[in-house]
Amino acid sequence: MTQRGRATRSTGRPRGGERPGGGERPRGGDLATRRKQLRDVIEPVVSAVGYDLEDLTVSRAGRRHVVRVIVDADGGINLDAVADVSRAVSAALDAAEEAGGDILAGEYQLEVSSPGVDRPLTLPRHWRRNVGRLVKVTTRGAGALPGQRGEQPTGDRQLTGRVVEADAERVVLDTDAGRSEWTYAELGPGRVQVEFSRLDEIEESNELDDTGETGDEDDFDDEDDVEDEER
Repeated sequence: MTQRGRATRSTGRPRGGERPGGGERPRGGDLATRRKQLRDVIEPVVSAVGYDLEDLTVSRAGRRHVVRVIVDADGGINLDAVADVSRAVSAALDAAEEAGGDILAGEYQLEVSSPGVDRPLTLPRHWRRNVGRLVKVTTRGAGALPGQRGEQPTGDRQLTGRVVEADAERVVLDTDAGRSEWTYAELGPGRVQVEFSRLDEIEESNELDDTGETGDEDDFDDEDDVEDEER
């Protein structure tokens, strides 16, 4: 079963710090450079297995690098898919290092996860994948508020509505004032809203489950504190 919540897989991978013949592998390059090098290796791998690379960060935690990879797909991504991506990315990093690339000298930790509900909606595919969800967004100008098409822009305002449609050009939101249509240029980053009434319905359904179980719960460890994160 796919899920829109957060699925995470963390892999610690010690890496040799010595070159053949002795001597430390050089550790040059700042985090921004390493991030670009990592993206060049990782993005084709993620695309090849049918997913989108939504974000990639590289950080330092003491002597270790922490590489966080966020992937997604239409319909969401489950833990099995996250594990598959993690193995493919790890193998690609190994191959890049063996080919002589100085991407991540020393130890590193690879964390692959799906986007959480707090991830902003910034691209058409983000909106498309959240059709049916309640979203809060800042609108720029009058946009397509009911009764306002053709009027002068009224400035930025907060709007909450359910995503009814989303394609490559625009989003249709169902709001208290009616349905409104917006181009992406008229929208800031959208934020999915947690609907407690729906959570109550899910909990009630779980309580009525014949097995007596209340459903799976995420049991992931909190992420390690890291320093100098570069996005």
